[in-house]
Amino acid sequence: MSGSQLPRAALVIVWLTILPLSASSQAARGFYWSECTASHNAGKIALRLWETCEFGGLNHFNLADCVTGETPFYWGAEYPKKSSVCYLLLGAINVGGVLYGDTLVSEEYEMSPLPPEGYWEYRSIVDPSAPEYEGAVSQQDFITRSTDTVTVGVPRDGLLRRSHKPLFLEITTRSYAWSYGYADDFILFNLSIKNIGSGRIGDAYVSFQVWPDVGFKGGTYIPNIDDLGGFVKTVPRPGPCGFVDTVNIMWWADNDGDPIDGVFTDRKVVGPEGYVIRSCPDVNGIYIIHPRAVVGRKESGKATLSYNWRYVSVSESRDWGPRRRENYRDFGTGGLGWPVGDRNRYYVMSSGEVDYDQAFTGAISQFDPVWMYPPPDLADDIADGMAHIRYMLSLGPFDLDPGATLPIVFAYVAGEDFHTDPYNIDNLPDNPDRYYQNLDFSDLAKNARWAEWIYDNPGVDTDGDGDSGEYRVCAVESTLVDSVWVYTRADTTWVKGDGVPDWRATSPPPAPEFWITPLENGLHIRFNGQYSETTEDVFLKMVDFEGYRIYIGRDDRATSFSTVASYDRDNYDKYIWNLNAFPDPGFVLQDIPFTLDSLRCLYGFGDDPCRDSLFDPLAYTPSRPYNPPDSPDSFFYFVKHDFNTSEFGITTPIRKVYPDEPDPKTLPVDSLTPNRYTEEGYLKYYEYEFTISDLLPTVPYWVNVTAFDFGSPKGGLRALETSVTLGARYAYPLSSYGTKEENRGKVYVYPNPYRIDASYRLLGFEGRTRDDLPADKVRALHFANLPPKCTIKILSLDGDLVKKIEHDMDPSDPNASHDQWNLITRNYQGVVSGLYYWTVESPDGQTQIGKLAIIM
Repeated sequence: MSGSQLPRAALVIVWLTILPLSASSQAARGFYWSECTASHNAGKIALRLWETCEFGGLNHFNLADCVTGETPFYWGAEYPKKSSVCYLLLGAINVGGVLYGDTLVSEEYEMSPLPPEGYWEYRSIVDPSAPEYEGAVSQQDFITRSTDTVTVGVPRDGLLRRSHKPLFLEITTRSYAWSYGYADDFILFNLSIKNIGSGRIGDAYVSFQVWPDVGFKGGTYIPNIDDLGGFVKTVPRPGPCGFVDTVNIMWWADNDGDPIDGVFTDRKVVGPEGYVIRSCPDVNGIYIIHPRAVVGRKESGKATLSYNWRYVSVSESRDWGPRRRENYRDFGTGGLGWPVGDRNRYYVMSSGEVDYDQAFTGAISQFDPVWMYPPPDLADDIADGMAHIRYMLSLGPFDLDPGATLPIVFAYVAGEDFHTDPYNIDNLPDNPDRYYQNLDFSDLAKNARWAEWIYDNPGVDTDGDGDSGEYRVCAVESTLVDSVWVYTRADTTWVKGDGVPDWRATSPPPAPEFWITPLENGLHIRFNGQYSETTEDVFLKMVDFEGYRIYIGRDDRATSFSTVASYDRDNYDKYIWNLNAFPDPGFVLQDIPFTLDSLRCLYGFGDDPCRDSLFDPLAYTPSRPYNPPDSPDSFFYFVKHDFNTSEFGITTPIRKVYPDEPDPKTLPVDSLTPNRYTEEGYLKYYEYEFTISDLLPTVPYWVNVTAFDFGSPKGGLRALETSVTLGARYAYPLSSYGTKEENRGKVYVYPNPYRIDASYRLLGFEGRTRDDLPADKVRALHFANLPPKCTIKILSLDGDLVKKIEHDMDPSDPNASHDQWNLITRNYQGVVSGLYYWTVESPDGQTQIGKLAIIM
């Protein structure tokens, strides 16, 4: 509801903070302690969520993921995913306001989850046959609810020294993540803030506060005090007309991107002091999508967007932040530091002030007529990023009647290649303007724009009122006709949707289901694409499946995967001559791909063009285009849309498992009897296989099978492909444990001896996916050729039990014959050097015995 619809009898603030998760704040919850988290990892951002609407935060206690059961990454936010480059600590929703004349603020440690059991709801569009598909928006939907009504064990107000007084709000947080190429750099949040009390709440403000800690974390957590942040209002959009996008993004990044030898690199490099390092040249930010707001000024009936930041020291008396002279107020800490108490926090959020960016701190003199003078001994450190800073983005006012709900939509967004000059830090603190000339906000702005377009699709009239949104017309050329300028060459660019939420993203076909069977020095991949090849695109309203790709990698980072096989359908792109093409006349792609049969019917010769076997679309090129006889002004040519590798076992190494199975689309429905389905319940026609050979048997390999479409030229989208990391599985190229006794190989252990000085981690034999853990937490002694169910024991030469491992896996699991020991004893101590016995006992009573040596 708008401010004009409700009287303002009470005041509320919703404060989203991003702070380190301290023991004191968790203890303040009294009865409640978080038992697990949820983690977004569908796209390139890995972001942890908490039940009380918090996001980020270090996983100090190795809490399990509530959805997958796995222990998620240690850092609060990684970008790119699996890089161990941290960008954020903790995020949370804080609520405050003036209720019945009393100013209140409910901070993150005053929130409690609802309901008491089953904190998380999970939905996903990945598998149309899965129960979580119903009502899903993205590939990873997480839904959680919290309230501020619990008062037991909550600290007192820092200024008034009184107990927590709730506002009686319930906050529902829905977050969405995608893996698609245009949508994998942001996570969308949809907040519903409901007044569940009996009092009217007015002048609500929503604020986002971030405490960054950007840098590579290779093992043990070490804070990085070298971050910079700011508020970017506008970013130029590429093109001849000089259009500028209004973005209003609060951003943060490493101050120099951590170049290595003058170059930004995503490879891990061992630094001069023995630490592993990696560059972090990217940027993260918060972008408020709905509702829109005026920046930095208060206007009647309009929401205001404010931006503030604070330097936070070890002592509250040393805290400091920018302040306009007209807005000076003692926050209870002796001046311009962190606001203490509910009333001071509200004062900052509702001030309408937009602070200068951190890098410009040194440019504020003691005679500045607008801004308070920064402490001289802090100004340079703050300006060049060598200080702990919290950033705040505030939005309001709004009003809430009892029972009413306030919707807020925002994106946690990232952008690549923010730093363009490895030596740019030399411009700080003295020349911030030159420093900003070497920062590139274009990718951050592009990703924020895509986030908004998923929320509200541009060019789509959602409610049928004839409004499809806002667009710009770029007149490349025009001519004067009857005293009126008429466009002769123009480009139309959509800016916004129609204002009605769509929550819809164009997506690739669903990824196929696949299975891995380990072989000696190889992996056999079997997959079924029934849904991949039959699911319609929601925008094109047609099946746009194009092909499959099979990937293999030595870990589960996207950059580690490489293609080992692919299949794509035979089709062709048609390029048409366009005099109005930008920036110059030329051939442009406008249509979806054509099959060879359709092109023959359209452009073949003879009485029956469809049977013109001599028509070859590749015979026409830009220098020798096709000119239709009935359209002398039309010219076009054709190219293969992809590689046109569709002959199984010939142009593609992928083979059909059932080559004689007919296409189900050509059969009557009543003929789809059970014999046409696999054991897993999929149609045999869509079953494929491929074998990857010449692999090392002693290390794991990650495998994934993706599906991709042919894109949408009119929509400006290139071909979309399912995630190479989402759903990836690993297996060891070891022969499976035989079912017959005569075929069973012996259990063996490797490496044997295990040597601590053998650099197994650097060689990739252990810890491939856990950069966040130190070396002593990722050591691995492997057992191979195990029965699917058995008991492994490691004993000293005296027969004392050192470790017992219960190996119990489904025989169909590709790793059923493999297990490993982390060299931690049953007493949770590191094993010592020496000789040991190992035994493997299977349920049928068979026991195998061997020796191993450990040199620590």
